[in-house]
Amino acid sequence: MDINFFKKVRVMDGGMGQELLARGMAPNGTLWSANALLKEKYHKLMLNTHLDFVKAGAEIIVTTTFATRKLRLKDNNVLDKFEYLNKKAGEIALKVKKFYPKILIAGGLPPQNLTYKADDRDKEVIRENFLSQARILDPYIDFFYMDVLSSVREFEIAIDCTKEFNKPYLLGAHISQGTNLPSGEKISDIMKNIKDEKILGIILSCISPENYEINLKEIKKLGIPFGFKLNAFVRTNPKPNYSSSYKNMKKVNPNEFLGVRKDLTPDKMFKFAKKFKEAGATIIGGCCETRPSHIRAFSKLK
Repeated sequence: MDINFFKKVRVMDGGMGQELLARGMAPNGTLWSANALLKEKYHKLMLNTHLDFVKAGAEIIVTTTFATRKLRLKDNNVLDKFEYLNKKAGEIALKVKKFYPKILIAGGLPPQNLTYKADDRDKEVIRENFLSQARILDPYIDFFYMDVLSSVREFEIAIDCTKEFNKPYLLGAHISQGTNLPSGEKISDIMKNIKDEKILGIILSCISPENYEINLKEIKKLGIPFGFKLNAFVRTNPKPNYSSSYKNMKKVNPNEFLGVRKDLTPDKMFKFAKKFKEAGATIIGGCCETRPSHIRAFSKLK
C-alpha cells in the first residue's frame, strides 16, 4: 500500500454498527455489530451494508470488529467465538473487494476494554488482546486502523503489536468533549513517541463535528495526513459510563442512551466536512449514526 495514500482526499465508510441496527438487525446484549457476525442470517445484511457505503463513494471500508474484542465477547458469554467472529468480519469485507477491487480494507482494532475510557489494565493483557485480534485480521486487510482509542498508552501498545505484520496503520483518537483524550492527554502527545515510517495519518474518530472543529488547529499542526470519522450521537460520555454496566443490558441499541441528533442531515454534515477539507483534512468519513447518504455527500469533496 502507498504510504502517501491519505495525502489526497479519501473517503472512508460510515457507522456500520448503527446502520446494521437501523436495517433490522436485532440488538443482542452489547454485541451490537458483532451480532451480525454471530448470526448467519445477518451475513448478507452486513455484506450489503458494506457495499452500500462503497456505492455511496467510500474508498475504504473498516472491518466490522469494533465489538469483537475479547472483553465484550466475554461479557456476552461468547468468548469461544472470538476467532470465528473476527475471521468472518475479514471474510465478508474481502467479498466486497471482489465487487470493487480498488477499495481498501482497514482492519479495525478497537479499544480493548471500555469505550470512550482509557484502558488502565496491565500492559501485557492489553497487548495480548490487540495482538490476538490483529493476527486474525492480518490476512484480509490492507492496513490497520486503531479505532476510537482513548490514551497514548493504548496507541503505543497497539502500534507495537502491529509491527510483526509489516503493514501501515491509521490512528483513530477519540475526544468526548473539549480538547483532551479521555486519558487527559492531548492529541499532540500521541505523536511524541511515534517515529514510524508506516504511519498513514491520524483522525479523530467518533467525534461530533463541533468538537472536531475546536481540535482542528492542533491536529493540523502534527504534520501528517489528518481527518475525521464524525458521529451523530448527542453525546459520547454518558455518566455513569454505559460500558461499565454490560451485564445489566439485555437488548439495547446504543442510541437509546447516547441519543441521536436530528439536525445532522447529509447536507449539514457536508458543510462541516467541506470546511474541514478546506482547512487541510484529507481523511473524510463517518462513525455512529452516519449513513450511506452522509458518505454520498462527503464523496462530492473528492
